[in-house]
Amino acid sequence: MSFRWAACAALAGRSRVYGLLFSIGLAFFSMSCGDSSSSNASHLGYISLPSEGLIVAIRLNDSTGVITLGVKTPSVAGSSPTGLALNPGGKFLYAGDISNHVITTFNIGADGTLTQSATSTPAGTDPSAMVIDPSGKYLLVTNPLDQSVSVFSIDTSSGALTPVGDFPVGSSPGDLKIAAAGNFVYVSNSDGGIITELTFDPNTGNLSPPHRFPAGQGVSGLAVDSGSHLLYAANTSDNTISAFSIDPTTGALNEIFNSPAFAGTGPRALAIDPFNAFLYAANQASNNVSAFTITAGTGAISPITGSPFGAGTGPLFDLIDPKGNFLYVGNQGAKSISAYSYDPTTGKLTTVSGSPFTTSSAPGALIIVP
Repeated sequence: MSFRWAACAALAGRSRVYGLLFSIGLAFFSMSCGDSSSSNASHLGYISLPSEGLIVAIRLNDSTGVITLGVKTPSVAGSSPTGLALNPGGKFLYAGDISNHVITTFNIGADGTLTQSATSTPAGTDPSAMVIDPSGKYLLVTNPLDQSVSVFSIDTSSGALTPVGDFPVGSSPGDLKIAAAGNFVYVSNSDGGIITELTFDPNTGNLSPPHRFPAGQGVSGLAVDSGSHLLYAANTSDNTISAFSIDPTTGALNEIFNSPAFAGTGPRALAIDPFNAFLYAANQASNNVSAFTITAGTGAISPITGSPFGAGTGPLFDLIDPKGNFLYVGNQGAKSISAYSYDPTTGKLTTVSGSPFTTSSAPGALIIVP
């Protein structure tokens, strides 16, 4: 056992409120989320609020895109849950606590109730971006100060985490994505303007030695299409989006002709619609969203008419709901979530009625249960 694991184990074993079991009653979640014919049909989601040390449950209306905020987990002083990950079956939610360098596990009840594990799992320094492999057997987490990715195996019955190992990925690892095929992992390294690629072993959870590919300066958010053919990277310092094809055998990245494309100022996060037709970039410094069409066959991107579209102050993340109807953007400075519908033909964004939806503090991440 490494010194870090031993030290963190001692930290996680301390008697503190954060490790207590609790359940959150979500009475307002009793509405049906399986009947798509009902105007009340909705998806369950969770937003991390790092400065408050908690997670808030939400409902996203499938017809209107409207967000309804629900019950918060108890606030825990000294904690900062930020990154979130959800297992494919929707049974377990994981939150990376960047203050205590641990990962907290929650069981998700049928009604959306969260039950927190009694103990947290030691992680690296500042566990940030998190992703679960398609099989649901492994959780991968970036540790920016450790310059590594930690891999944990997931007990599919209890959700408990067991460390597999720490794998070096270079300085300032930021975003983390795993191809839908489950064989390649990509990490953005903002300091060097590169993307690190590692081969993932779905049987052991191990990562191969890294290969590095040049991107733009300050590369941050990544997005991989559902077919594992294309990868896009937001270059925050260059105000551009780089586009790459993925070699299906090696995972190597090859930049696409006419890449990079210009975005707004300070693009930080990317989202691709489920049909791989549109790409959306949250621009943190210009407070808007750049929208692009994705050319079938080549992956080249072109700005959509009317782009960019206004957002709140400091948009930090974006994602599309599981049905592919709405785009949600987390505004760190405005302490809100902006919601948009998008035209399935043109990709043009239209603000949802009532948007933006205010959160009580700056949102760290949003995740939606399929």
